[in-house]
Amino acid sequence: MSTDRYVAPARWLHWLTAACIVIIMLTGIWLGRLDPQPEAFKLRLYLIHESFGATVFALALARLWVRWRNPPPPLPEMPALMKLAAAATHAALYAVILVQPVVGFLSTNAWGFPFAWFGLIPIPSPIGRSEVLAPILSQLHVLGALAMVVLLGMHVGAVIHHTFIRKDGLLARMV
Repeated sequence: MSTDRYVAPARWLHWLTAACIVIIMLTGIWLGRLDPQPEAFKLRLYLIHESFGATVFALALARLWVRWRNPPPPLPEMPALMKLAAAATHAALYAVILVQPVVGFLSTNAWGFPFAWFGLIPIPSPIGRSEVLAPILSQLHVLGALAMVVLLGMHVGAVIHHTFIRKDGLLARMV
């Protein structure tokens, strides 16, 4: 087994998570900015958005388990500050990827909407309808989305920097 790349499950989970996050972001923007009609279509977009969010939560837990069992390969040679920035960005990304679906789920519950993963598996509401919590949780979910955009921008920007400027083979660890 090569030690210069992430193990295959880590790579697959990474790219599957990335694909799900793209779907979540696109449906989130569509719902938040474009007010899709008719109502049945809007509800289907919510179901897709929420179901992929729950999926990302499960994928993140799987990723953490795989990472615990298989430490990442060593980083290429780089300044200590870059290594610190990479570690901080990854930790923040994991935090947002884990917290964002929970806040979204609780927000959905607080607005009084039930949730069933892809319409198949009902997930019981831990808080129920709350006119007080619903707008607070919704605002936190929006702030989490903004944090996700910033962190993903930093992550992708770093990959571009390492691939095209430093040319240190960092991307090869995940492909």
